Amino acid sequence: MGKTLKNGLLSGLKTTWILGKIIFPVTLIVTLLQYTPVLPWLMEAISPVMRLFGLSGDASIPLVLGNFLNLYAAIGAILSLDLTVKEVFILAVMLSFSHNLFLESSVATRVGVRLSVVLAVRLGLAIVSAIVINLVWRGGSAPAQYGMAPPLQADPEGWGQIWLIGLEKAGYGIFQLALIVIPLMIVIQILKDLKWLAVFSRWMSPITRMLGMKENTSTTLASGLLFGLAFGSAVMIQAVKEDGVGYRDVTLAMIFLVACHAIVEDTLIFVPLGITGLPLVTLFFIRLITAVLLTLAVSAIWKPAEMTQGKEAKLS
Repeated sequence: MGKTLKNGLLSGLKTTWILGKIIFPVTLIVTLLQYTPVLPWLMEAISPVMRLFGLSGDASIPLVLGNFLNLYAAIGAILSLDLTVKEVFILAVMLSFSHNLFLESSVATRVGVRLSVVLAVRLGLAIVSAIVINLVWRGGSAPAQYGMAPPLQADPEGWGQIWLIGLEKAGYGIFQLALIVIPLMIVIQILKDLKWLAVFSRWMSPITRMLGMKENTSTTLASGLLFGLAFGSAVMIQAVKEDGVGYRDVTLAMIFLVACHAIVEDTLIFVPLGITGLPLVTLFFIRLITAVLLTLAVSAIWKPAEMTQGKEAKLS
């Protein structure tokens, strides 16, 4: 167990270092850009589109960074912006569905799923969820409180003070990132060493059947649900090859996972933005319920080949 904890800790520190190299400069750069004409001009140009989602123009920055880079870059941008509680929650829901499109979509194609399907599901869910939340939720106009992040000074005096504000925000972001990532990597290492992923996969078998998939899809579903599309990609690709998962089943599994993957990490990662308690639980269930309903709907429409052949045989 000592070796497992050591490897988990080292993996957590390494992951924090890798991700920190993204979130730190992004937070710093976006903070500095706030005091130049660049961001105000960009916000004004795209604000009409953002209003459809209940967002201000500057909210486009974390959306772009989250989709082209990853969640950590998006969170770094959010930490440097003045947004309302409603805006932060809408961004969290949108980004939970649609983020890291380049890397995670390439994983989907590696296991045999069409890129167009993955992009349509992820971007579609992000857009629809934002519009629905904006129409349903009439409150949330109070300024968002970003966990332990220090409040932004109203009128910094000179660029020296602006740099200090940016460095302080970036430092707090890295600190809170470490508090989340390191324990998660230790847990993942324990799951790997104790081979509990196989056990969890067996537990997942009834769920895979309920979702219209064969039992041999459970390992693919479990690895993506626990580790995410990026971290769990190696396990997922190997499981598809070794378990002989069919095209229909792997597509259904990926539809579920693009809506709800890395269920623990990708939910807790929004804690530094002040999303805790009921909002955090709501975010969790929005992802889970959406994934279940969407997968059930596609499964009901897309019948297994053997069922289709059986019906054709009866008709003939």
